[in-house]
Amino acid sequence: MPLRSRDQSRFRANSGARSADRRPVPPLDAAALDRLALRYVERFATTRGRLADYLRRKLRERGWADEAVPPDPEGVAGRMATLGYVDDRAYGEGKAAAMARRGLGARRVGGALRAARLDADDLEAIAPEIADRALDAALALARRRRIGPYAAELADRPLRERQLAAMLRAGHELGLSRRIVGAAPGDLIRDAAHGSGDCDVDEPC
Repeated sequence: MPLRSRDQSRFRANSGARSADRRPVPPLDAAALDRLALRYVERFATTRGRLADYLRRKLRERGWADEAVPPDPEGVAGRMATLGYVDDRAYGEGKAAAMARRGLGARRVGGALRAARLDADDLEAIAPEIADRALDAALALARRRRIGPYAAELADRPLRERQLAAMLRAGHELGLSRRIVGAAPGDLIRDAAHGSGDCDVDEPC
């Protein structure tokens, strides 16, 4: 419903008062930039790369107060890591484990860690843990979606094709996905990659 003229005048007056009350945000200096970094790492689990990206954005938004060149955000993020406020390796390990529990496979996990800007050394160090969880992660997704060994009855071909597509979208390897999708309800799934025993549908490997 359109505002009446008196209501419109009151709305404009209130909006003007609120705008007048807003103080301009001052440009950043070294101490303010450090405070922003500390508040960010207190609120969020993050990486050096993401912290540096956040600080760059704040510098673009607010500008720099000093005549000197502002500090490199990568350097500020590196200092936070040296002080123990940021740990890329621990972040990556925790993120990878959480994604595996949600049923996401190595391809999705690796993509998320690269997006979080982990460096090559950290990615290489975490890769074996991701590979070790591949079967458990795939079975976690199958359990949630009632696929293969967790289904109530054997799926027909069109349903199996849709289930395979879901496994692949979740980042799982094609061969493993086919074995799980093709399994009969209650079947045991063998971890062929590591030569371990069978995995019961009711217990993780």
